[in-house]
Amino acid sequence: MAAISLREVTKRYPDGTEAVKRMTLDIADGEFMILVGPSGCGKSTALRMIAGLEDISEGELRIGGELVNDRAPKDRDIAMVFQNYALYPHMTVRRNMGFALELAGVDRATIRRKVEEAAAVLDLTQHLERKPAQLSGGQRQRVAMGRAIVREPKAFLMDEPLSNLDAKLRVQMRTQVSRLQRRLGTTTVYVTHDQTEAMTLGDRVAVMRGGVIQQVDPPEALYERPVNLFVAGFIGSPGMNFLPAAVEGATIRLPLASIPVDERLRARLADGRLPRSLIVGIRPEHFEDAALAGERRSRGITVRVTVDVVESMGSEIYVHFTVEGERATAGDLDELAGDAGGHDMVGAEQTEVVARLDRAARPREGETAELWIDTDRIHLFDPADGRCLTR
Repeated sequence: MAAISLREVTKRYPDGTEAVKRMTLDIADGEFMILVGPSGCGKSTALRMIAGLEDISEGELRIGGELVNDRAPKDRDIAMVFQNYALYPHMTVRRNMGFALELAGVDRATIRRKVEEAAAVLDLTQHLERKPAQLSGGQRQRVAMGRAIVREPKAFLMDEPLSNLDAKLRVQMRTQVSRLQRRLGTTTVYVTHDQTEAMTLGDRVAVMRGGVIQQVDPPEALYERPVNLFVAGFIGSPGMNFLPAAVEGATIRLPLASIPVDERLRARLADGRLPRSLIVGIRPEHFEDAALAGERRSRGITVRVTVDVVESMGSEIYVHFTVEGERATAGDLDELAGDAGGHDMVGAEQTEVVARLDRAARPREGETAELWIDTDRIHLFDPADGRCLTR
């Protein structure tokens, strides 16, 4: 095991494109670090530089305290797990898992012991004599992980290893990956575009955008205290709702309601001041059917909306409605909408809002519903630079 340190690491291609820009990140010995972000944000390029599969244009990379910029991948003592498994179809599971040790000249008895130990950890013992074509997708991915485990490397590097699996199997494998990493205690860097994976797996998560790290924090800190609009919108499912707002005296006016700027809200402001224009962020789970809010109702506001769509998820209900008026605009929001494919889903003078309600709520499509908003949990953003004002 070993710590990994990146200092001002940059990847620049011959045409001048910078895929990763001055990336500084310290990954502790034994830590499970997630790199997450939309397609093209530079997360896989960063992982490939750690692995030695991409040259570093500028900066320093250290593994276990040793500078490794110019070392070949085989000399970095890391093991990589790929998205496409990369198994040899003509070899058995046993041979696939031990092949790297064969190439390294390890004796057969040691290879056999290590493979069988890894197979026991991954519940593959009964499949050791099978070939990849006889395995399910989840079993193949476990073989790929077993191949990495037997090497006992300083670090595991995983590049979207679960993205080829169906949704149910992905959830099962996510649990196994987390349990395995904690059992082995090996430093792990895991790349994904799936923020649910990022939030459930990692000790810490680095959110990337355009080759730049936006925020590095434990999952709960990303959720509760995002540094900017991009992080706030990327983390959470369904995503945060954003509405334009104007400050008028001691009131924040939104298209659907007004929020008083009381002492509790002022205490959350970084410098106690608010710009005249704002973007207000409200997570879907911070709505509730007003009739079910109970004692919480005194610390929030209620609004009346016309329900467009109701989605019953069994344990909860999603209510979709639209708010008339200009949408919140900022570069971060445009990128989030583009990544989600939602540029043209609603008109320029409308904002679609999603509320996540208790299963006891009874909203009806086409009718008016009274919803409660927990104003203690709202976020305020500066539209000029996207920074969060209520961290």
